[in-house]
Amino acid sequence: MAVSSINKQLNTNYEHLSTMKRINSAADDAAGLSIAESLKSQSNGYDMASNNAANSKNMLNVADGALGSISDSLQRIRELSLQASNSIYSDDDKAGIQSEIDQLKQHISSVAGNTEYNTKKLLDGSVTSVNTALSANGSGMNTKLPNSTLDALGIADYDVTGEFDIQKIDDAIKNVSASRSSIGASSNALDYVYSNNQYTSQNLTDARSRIEDLDVPRYVSDLSKNRILDEYRMFVQSAKTGQATRGISILLGNRS
Repeated sequence: MAVSSINKQLNTNYEHLSTMKRINSAADDAAGLSIAESLKSQSNGYDMASNNAANSKNMLNVADGALGSISDSLQRIRELSLQASNSIYSDDDKAGIQSEIDQLKQHISSVAGNTEYNTKKLLDGSVTSVNTALSANGSGMNTKLPNSTLDALGIADYDVTGEFDIQKIDDAIKNVSASRSSIGASSNALDYVYSNNQYTSQNLTDARSRIEDLDVPRYVSDLSKNRILDEYRMFVQSAKTGQATRGISILLGNRS
């Protein structure tokens, strides 16, 4: 075997074992490299889609928590409304009840106006939906966001000091409950997508690994073989050099 060929193979053995990769350049396996890069691109896409799903779920958790707070306030307003419906209470009593209701309404308005995720308002109606890329090719899911302001709930002018209809509060409670149910369904869908993307990415990574990763026992064996061949080559070269030296010495001795 030629000297340059043995040295080249040794260098290749060392390179592959140092990186633990079978493919370090296109020269190692052009077709394999192309397939591996394609699998890497797909895997990275699914990983990013998983991150998108996780972020969107976090956003929905924020919205659901805020809606839960609004729902609690509405339930309290309903209790106060039932209290105000009792004819034993005077106008001053009802004014006191209305004062608490106004505070609860202010709380609802504040929650709806200030709940945000990454600077995006979630419940004031300014953002009606959010699209999330949930696959490697960019396709995704559209998630609706509710408008939970006092006007949207129909209770902006709700007042128990005069004639009032508790049905308005019941409708508002149903509205918020429906919004929370929708958000819950979207959140569950995101959980499924996240798990599926993680599983798909892992399979793609495994497939890429089978193409790129080194068969260590085989390459260690090749390295040992090439080392032996290199040592044999050096031994033969040394032997030839020794023979040539002895021949020259004999020749010079004969001449003298």
